[in-house]
Amino acid sequence: MKKVLFGAVIALASVLIYKSCTEDRKQKSILEENSMLIQQELRNVSKLVVTEGHFAEVYNYKDSKELFGPLVTAHKKALVVVNADVSIAYDMSKIEYEVDEAQKQLTITKIPEPEININPDFEYYDVTADYLNPFNAGDYNAIKRNVNASLMNKIEASSLRSNAENRLVSELSRILVLTNTMGWTLVYNNSAVENTEQLKTFLD
Repeated sequence: MKKVLFGAVIALASVLIYKSCTEDRKQKSILEENSMLIQQELRNVSKLVVTEGHFAEVYNYKDSKELFGPLVTAHKKALVVVNADVSIAYDMSKIEYEVDEAQKQLTITKIPEPEININPDFEYYDVTADYLNPFNAGDYNAIKRNVNASLMNKIEASSLRSNAENRLVSELSRILVLTNTMGWTLVYNNSAVENTEQLKTFLD
């Protein structure tokens, strides 16, 4: 009788251990599949998010050079019309993240900075210069620097950057929806992200 009882206990223990191991393997398999799915979604959004705009600028360039003291001054000037195509891009392939299968957390550790590209087209009008103060490469480089600085100020004052950020949030929201659907938590800036508005706030 004792042998039968002992055998039954061993058999029951074996069944429980087997069932426990099977459940653990199943749970681990699900976590690995979820992790792979999340990483696949991150690869899917690994592209450039681009917002484009167009700006125009009219720039007056003047330069004077004193010769032999203030008695003689040589002048030069130019009217420059600039049309510039501008793009702001986020390279999503540069997102850095960590996947914690045990805690079911996806932590975004780094979001790339926006890449601002300015492609200006310069047209020069009314270019005049005294013989002793001619136009040279330094003048054209100075014009380009000044125009680019002016265009950058216009970009910052426009809605182009905020539009680009909205595009970025839209892409990241896909990841947020996926993690929420799977019962995972999206973490950024040491805080759990619960909705799109919160995500937008973190990026500001």
